[in-house]
Amino acid sequence: MSTTLVQIQVEEKRFRAHQVIDRLALDIRAGEIVSLVGPSGCGKSTLLRIVAGLETDYAGRVLIKGAKPQLHSPEVGFIFQEPRLLPWLSVADNVGFEAGRGGGKHPRVGELLAEVGLAAFTDAWPKQLSGGMAQRAAIARGLFTQPALLLLDEPFSAVDAFTRMRLQDLLLSIAAHHGTTLLLVTHDVDEAVYLSDRVVVMNSGPGRIAGDVVVPLPRPRDRRDPALGRARSEVLTLLNGAQQDYH
Repeated sequence: MSTTLVQIQVEEKRFRAHQVIDRLALDIRAGEIVSLVGPSGCGKSTLLRIVAGLETDYAGRVLIKGAKPQLHSPEVGFIFQEPRLLPWLSVADNVGFEAGRGGGKHPRVGELLAEVGLAAFTDAWPKQLSGGMAQRAAIARGLFTQPALLLLDEPFSAVDAFTRMRLQDLLLSIAAHHGTTLLLVTHDVDEAVYLSDRVVVMNSGPGRIAGDVVVPLPRPRDRRDPALGRARSEVLTLLNGAQQDYH
């Protein structure tokens, strides 16, 4: 049994008078892939920012490897919905940004770009990349510090369905190779079920955990596997309850 990597206990998170999260507790094991799904506004992305150390004004405690999250910690990588590559830096320098000036020359940059299929684009500018290629570069950048935990906020929502499937498989391959723990926010139930060991459903008013669905399938997975369909139905049932709470 793997050890617990992340311990989340958020008693309350507010934005002024509006309470976003209430009494939310979640533990994530090392090497686990967990997706957060739920109605818009239920606090999924806020929770991700708390874990990343980007939000510190809340009641509760979050521990990663037994320590509080720190901004720019090498233990935590963050991949956003948009690639957010710096247009004045080459692809390599974007990936190696955390190493400072000339970070693109770090040996790990070349290894990561090869791993995401961008070895030929080391010296390219971000504007020369397609949307899917830019997100692959963002994945490489997120892994540069060799984080124990990679946070992803709807990372594939801006690409077409075929590219999305390819990026999902790439992410799984890279996570397995590096032994990286993933915490993912998505609105796509099929994506959550396909990627995850566990899908955590949040409800709204304010955000709490409505339940979770374990997906005990080995990888690689077949997207047509009936077991994925059954897990999807369980998630949708929980989401339906969460939507009713929302209204």
